[in-house]
This record gives sequence, structure tokens and C-alpha cells, in this order.
Amino acid sequence: MDKLTQGRLLARNTVWNLGGQVAPLVVAIFAIPPLIKGLGTDRFGVLTLAWVVIGYFSLFDLGLGRALTQLIAKKLGDKQEAEIPALVWTGLILMLIMGLVGTLVVGLLSPWLAQDALKIPKELQPEALNAFYLLALAIPVVTGTAGLRGFLEAYQRFDLINLIRIPLWMFTFLGPLLVLPFSHSLFPVVAILVIGRLVACTIYLILCFKVMPAMGLGSVLQLKLVKKLILFGSWMTVTNIVGPFMVFLDRFLIGGLLSMAAVAYYATPYEVVTKLLIIPGAVVGVLFPAFSASFAPEPSRTALLFGRGVKYIFVCLFPISLFIVTLASEGLDLWLGAEFAKNSTRVLQWLTLGVFINSLAQVAFALIQGAGRPDLTAKLHLLELPFYLLAIWWLIGSYGIEGAAIAWVIRIGVDAIFLFGMAHRFLPIKASISRKKILAAGAAILTLILGSLQASLVIKGVFLLLTLSTFILATWFLIFAQDERMMIMNRFKTTQLPDCVEK
Repeated sequence: MDKLTQGRLLARNTVWNLGGQVAPLVVAIFAIPPLIKGLGTDRFGVLTLAWVVIGYFSLFDLGLGRALTQLIAKKLGDKQEAEIPALVWTGLILMLIMGLVGTLVVGLLSPWLAQDALKIPKELQPEALNAFYLLALAIPVVTGTAGLRGFLEAYQRFDLINLIRIPLWMFTFLGPLLVLPFSHSLFPVVAILVIGRLVACTIYLILCFKVMPAMGLGSVLQLKLVKKLILFGSWMTVTNIVGPFMVFLDRFLIGGLLSMAAVAYYATPYEVVTKLLIIPGAVVGVLFPAFSASFAPEPSRTALLFGRGVKYIFVCLFPISLFIVTLASEGLDLWLGAEFAKNSTRVLQWLTLGVFINSLAQVAFALIQGAGRPDLTAKLHLLELPFYLLAIWWLIGSYGIEGAAIAWVIRIGVDAIFLFGMAHRFLPIKASISRKKILAAGAAILTLILGSLQASLVIKGVFLLLTLSTFILATWFLIFAQDERMMIMNRFKTTQLPDCVEK
């Protein structure tokens, strides 16, 4: 338990996760322009669909990858390692079956996608059809990889995961570039992506055997485990479907009720500010298996991890969010021009507030699922959906794209209240600590709202200086505990040691 939930290990794994998500973005910035130039806009459009399938069609695993992580981590926390091999192989076999179903579905839909559903030029349709068939064959590899990665996550081996993930995602962008000198056809471009995924899946499997050699002793499908995996995974699937639907719904409604220009004014700030979710994503990815391992045998440890997860995300994101909200107009004007600044400033400010709230709520979301109750998060999303549909429809009609942003923030806020309420019912947290968290969150939200008020650049600068100075002092003396202050001071002294030795 100490090894799987050790603070230093979790911090190191969070850094690994951040690197694993940031590095591919840097490569993408430089790789996408030559890909568009070499392939042409239409072929590149099909390639982006291929990236979606290659990267995200683990949806066909029906949440079993996440279920494996939770159940394996729970076995580790309960010291029942002997039961893990059978659990892993049962999960992998189920995921292979689901992947084959995905292959059949995408294979049957491929002619319709290439010839009717998507606006692909007629001369490219045979190319695109063959590429879709190839992608269909890759789906079992994608689902299997998700299961193997879930196994390594349960063991907190994010170092191994990201040592594969970083070059793999770089190859996702660089691989097609390697093909361009020889061919501009979609088939070899997609083929090299599929080969990269197959190689990565093989390496994941080898690493899983190295982490747990006993996996070779349990290669049998156990029917008693099937129900448990499918029950957990099915609720995860509900969340994985309803959640993204509510995320992307706003753009379709804006396009239908307003205009495509309005979509651009809304989607551009959305795409920028939601990149901040990389930070809580890196933290929560590490905390989920830690919650699963510690929840039953040591709930006090889970409560400590939960509190620190919320705290560190809060400390990291509040200053960034404050800068964005306060300087939204000036930043958009400098980046995209006065017209974008005029139409998108309020949207950016509202969305930044929503991202800040959502980032904190992700810790509660991970705790509830780590405790083995994905049904609660799924039911919450199902309950929110009709109210969100009504709210966003009315607010877009009344307030345009700012109304869409307001509806999103309201949903995120309600979601956060329920998630934290459920999380606190699971944990032994003192009422006084809960009140402090509520006061801190309320003060932060109020400060962000104040930062959104119109003012001159000088006044905004003074506001930022005073607010951030107060935030630093409050963080050090009120938010950080004594042991955390000592750890930071010791770490600072350690980094200064070489200078002292030299003197």
C-alpha cells in the first residue's frame, strides 16, 4: 500500500503523464503544416479521422480498460495478487471480443462512410475506403492496448506507459511524414499508423509480463469475473458516451441556431482553454489507481490523497485561470485580432471559469470510480443531460455564444457540487476541512469573476499583482500544511546544495 500510494511516486508519475501529453502537442505543431501541404486538405481530413480511430476507439472496450485498472489496484490493496492473472486475461479476452465487434461494425459502415456520409471527393473515395477497412482491422489492437495500459496503471508504472506513449504519439504525426517522399496515398499513410500501434501493443504486453511474470499462469477466461468486469465497464461506457456528447453538443447547436462564424468564435477559445485540462488529467490519471488500491483497506490514506489532489490542482490552475480571465480581451486581440476579441472575450472568460471548476471536480470523479461506483457518475450524467439540453437551447437563443458558455459553466458547477457531495460521503473528512475547501473555492471563483470585469490595462495589472501576491501568501500559510512547507524548503535547500559545496 505504501509503495502504490507513496507521495513521491505519485508526483513523479504525474510529471511523466504531463510529459506524455505535452510532447506530442509540440510535435503536432510542427508536423501538421507539412502534412496538410503534402497530402492536401481532403486527404488530411481523412487522416484526422484515422487519428480519432487509432487514438480513441478504445471506446469499443466498453470501459473494460478502466475496469481492469480499478479491479487490479483493488486486488493489490487487498493483498490478493494471486487473483490478478486470471482477472487480466479475462479482461483482455473480453476486450479482444469487443474489438472484433468493432472491426465488424466499422468494416460494414466503411462503404457508407467513404461514399455517402462524408463529403470525400469521388476520386479519393477508393483510397479512403481501403484506409477505413485497414482502420477497422486495427480496432482489436487499440482495445487490447487499452487493457494492457490499464494493467500498468494499476501498478503505478506510468514511467513505462509514457516511455511508450511519448514516442508512439510522436510517431502518429511523424510516421505519415516519412511516407510522403514515397507516396501521397492514404493507404500507406494509415498502414504505418496501424503498424506503429501493433508494435506498441506488443511492447506493452512484454512489459506487463516483466512487471508480473505470474501473468503466464492465468491465461484462462473465468466466467465469474466476466459479470464483474462488464458491470463496471458498462457504467463507464455510459459516462464515456454521455459525457463527450454534452461536451460537443454546444458547437452543433450553435451551428444550427446561429451560424458557422459563431461556431468559430466559440470553438477557438474553447479549444485553447480546455488544454488546461492536461494538468488535472495528469494528476487524476495517477490518483485513480491509488484511490482504488487504498479505498477499502485504508480510507484515511484515500482521504489524504484526495485532499492533496484537489489542493495541488487548485494551486496550479488558479493563477493561470486568473491571468486568462483578466487579460482575455487583450490576449485575443493580440492573437486573433479585434473582431475575435469583440466576439470571444466573454466566452473565453466563462469557459475558463468552467475549466477551473471542472479541474477540481475531476478528483472527486476519479475517487467515486476508484471506489467501485461508476454507476453514480453515469447516473449523474444521465440526470443532467435533459436539463442541460433545455438550458443550452434557451441560453443560445437568448444570449448567443455567451449563452452556450454560461450553460456549460452551470452544468459543470452543478456536476462539481454533486461529485464533491458524493465523494465526501465516501471519506472520513472532518466538517471543518470541508468548510475550508468550500470557502477557498468560493473565494477563488469570486476573484475570477472580479477579474472578468472591464477595466484599463493598468488597473488589470495592479489587480493581478495584488491578487497573486495575496494568493501566494495564502497558499503558503493557509493552504499548505506544515509538512508540505517543510518538504518544499528541504527541496529548495537540496537544489542549492551544489553551490554551497562549490563555495
